[in-house]
Amino acid sequence: MLRTIIIDDEDHQRLNLEKMVKLYCSDLEIIAMADGIKTGVRAIKKHGPDLVLLDIKLNDGTGFELLEALQPINFKVIFITAFDQYAIRAFRISALDYLLKPVDPDELCQAAKKAGEIIQKDFNIQLSNFQKFLHPDDKTLTKIIIKTHDNIHLVSVQDILFCESDNNYTRFHLSGHKQIMVSATLKDYEDILAESGFFRIHKSYLVNIKNIRRFERGEGGSVVLEGDLKIPVSSRKRDELLGMLDKLTNLLPG
Repeated sequence: MLRTIIIDDEDHQRLNLEKMVKLYCSDLEIIAMADGIKTGVRAIKKHGPDLVLLDIKLNDGTGFELLEALQPINFKVIFITAFDQYAIRAFRISALDYLLKPVDPDELCQAAKKAGEIIQKDFNIQLSNFQKFLHPDDKTLTKIIIKTHDNIHLVSVQDILFCESDNNYTRFHLSGHKQIMVSATLKDYEDILAESGFFRIHKSYLVNIKNIRRFERGEGGSVVLEGDLKIPVSSRKRDELLGMLDKLTNLLPG
């Protein structure tokens, strides 16, 4: 059973979460609740929880500021947030669990189960990557967390050649002929990587534009990557891809 603290600045949210945990999440035990950074830090230092359900926006600051006041982190965190596109992208890049308000009981229990399974060292790697991405002076995505059943991989974005769809799975093809298969759709990673120079050239392929060696016009069009890997380009994506290559690289003739 995970000893759990709820930190949220709204009374009704704390009470709703407490009730939800008691009704649906038998793996969690609520040992304390707090309404902000100061009270949250005190509660965590006093009780030493296994898990914190942490609202991002608090009256006296943010959940991220609370974590900075508690380094090193020796507990797991499930973040709770209203919709924030930038923060959600950071969560997904780091493979961290988060819950959108209003919190769904099934999603809460699923996130709690995963929190109980992950080891603290791996969680801290994910959290560190998340914090780096959120830092205002570091807006460029350089690394991404890829979480498989057995491992957590911290992968340099520049080492990703392309991603390949395999039904509800995605296969990452990396430099050096390495591959990683993850249980997530290609669309999930298209959303994460689109701002980092990746382009969906085909329904089955998401390619790192910077790793394209050349474009071949024959047979409808294809791109050639490192190691002479050839990937087809769909007809409806061809013109858009050529426009991107023309602007961003000197790969095209004339």
